[in-house]
Amino acid sequence: MAKEYIDITTLKFLLYRVHGVEELLSEERYQDYDKDSLDLFLNAIKEFSDRELFPYFKEMDETPAEFSDGTILVHRQVDVMMKKGGEMGIISAPFDYGEGGMQLPFMVHTASAYIQEAANNHLPGYAGLTQGAAELIVHFANEDLKKTYVPKMLSGDWGGTMCLTEPQAGSSLSDITTRATPTQEGHYKITGQKIFISGGDHEYAENIVHLLLARIDGAPSGTKGISLFVVPKLRVDVDGSLQKNDVITVADFQKMGQKGYATTHLGFGDNDDCHGWLVGKVHKGLKYMFLMMNSARISVGRGGAAISMAAYQASLEYANERPQGRKLSSDGKKDPDENPCLIIEHPDVRRMLLLQKAIAEGSLSLVLLAAKYYDIIQSTKSPETKEKYGLLLEMVIPIVKTYPTEAGSVAVSNGLQVLGGYGFCSDFILQQYYRDIRIFSIYEGTTGIQSQDLLGRKVPMENGKALELLLTEVLNTITSAMEYDELRSSAKILGDKIKLTREVLEFLMPFAKKGNYERYLSDANLFMEFLSHVVIAWLWLDIAVCAKRNLMDGDQTYSQAFYESKIHTMKFYFKYELPKTTSLAESLMHADVLTTNTKKEVF
Repeated sequence: MAKEYIDITTLKFLLYRVHGVEELLSEERYQDYDKDSLDLFLNAIKEFSDRELFPYFKEMDETPAEFSDGTILVHRQVDVMMKKGGEMGIISAPFDYGEGGMQLPFMVHTASAYIQEAANNHLPGYAGLTQGAAELIVHFANEDLKKTYVPKMLSGDWGGTMCLTEPQAGSSLSDITTRATPTQEGHYKITGQKIFISGGDHEYAENIVHLLLARIDGAPSGTKGISLFVVPKLRVDVDGSLQKNDVITVADFQKMGQKGYATTHLGFGDNDDCHGWLVGKVHKGLKYMFLMMNSARISVGRGGAAISMAAYQASLEYANERPQGRKLSSDGKKDPDENPCLIIEHPDVRRMLLLQKAIAEGSLSLVLLAAKYYDIIQSTKSPETKEKYGLLLEMVIPIVKTYPTEAGSVAVSNGLQVLGGYGFCSDFILQQYYRDIRIFSIYEGTTGIQSQDLLGRKVPMENGKALELLLTEVLNTITSAMEYDELRSSAKILGDKIKLTREVLEFLMPFAKKGNYERYLSDANLFMEFLSHVVIAWLWLDIAVCAKRNLMDGDQTYSQAFYESKIHTMKFYFKYELPKTTSLAESLMHADVLTTNTKKEVF
């Protein structure tokens, strides 16, 4: 295990300086907070993570969650995560005061969860899903359901899940078959099965509240006929006592990574006695679920960013301690009599470390940006502002979910290679990060689904208004960067990439206008990668502008070396990563269509 798992200085620099969380504190919703109180909260989270999360990270991988005698057995730290998390407000942080929450900015909650996930990505999901399930109840359920379930969930006494996926349907929610039959008593009888339910069962929650998608008898086919239900593991009687609700754990899934995070197969109504309560209106379940999906997808991207950072910290520590080989002298030769140098002296190792740094910190900046948009939408009273940032959030959500998880896997892979053969051995932690991060590009909609959402829905949204708003934000940063000689060339390069983006879309859009959507979306994953590189380059240029401005102003909040390292990493990204957009654009605008099914035998 490494000595450290996070760069807290960079986190606070991005939170306070680059993304300006303190600007939110002028809004009525957040007026009870100042920088000192936010720091106090984040420092408490870091201390909690140091003590209760990070020391158990490797142990949880070695003692996975497992199915035994009808229940899931998990590591004892799950109990600490839920109970202490409830006490500290980890679950309730973003909720309104009236719901028992802390009414913290979502940016700060996101930063706190990031710290926890970097420390131990197996544990925060238990609290995070409970928060998400409670959020659905608060927003859409009636008062009785809120009073019955939310307080116990926010305290961490009860867990919560999202039950969407079914064995026969996978990500195709229009094909779910779980049934809900109305009764005269006001509840519905639920029958069906759900798979891949994270945190679906464990012995440290007295009750687990499932937010479940099902079809009411006679409902329309497809996604229009899906409703949302509260289905607890244990029913709550009028007197507050609990009784079984015909929800059983069928099995668990043994996984290549995140082994301490239980993933279950659940059965509902095998004995025709599973009660569920409708949330909101009939046939609106998918709409409700997807209104909460933005925060869920930010959470997944945040997890990818956190693992990337933890892996980078471990790789950096190793590179600063491991002597091997010798530097080349001015004549291109090595002196065998010299002592071996640390591997961080080798250019190729430095390249891999800089790639990790660029991806990890760029991903964190992207996640905080999305959280900032979310906060503005929640707190503003201006309809125009709400609309603008609503469109910006919709535009970046697929990228937030995808880039930190896909590029994060590449970053961790490079980190593993920094360690050489040791990186492949279980004595060192990189192999665990490599296994753990792989699931994040699958959570909450695979990369293919996110890519189709980006190109198919978000780019054309309101006749391209969302995209234009995003590109305007990029152009504003380019204008700011042009004020500094050191940043001017990078600003011009990014400006050229904006032109290339328009060129790619001018090629693709006619296919959609002609109704040839399969052709239009056949390379959506390439467009996702293309636009992600542009967006991350924008965020790095924005970081560099902030760092350069502080250097020029003589700001000493952070060291000169710290500011210069940000500018250096931006230049690295522009040299090694951003140029990949050129080849991606060439593929996107290529005349050949090779992945659509034309009945030609190719496999």
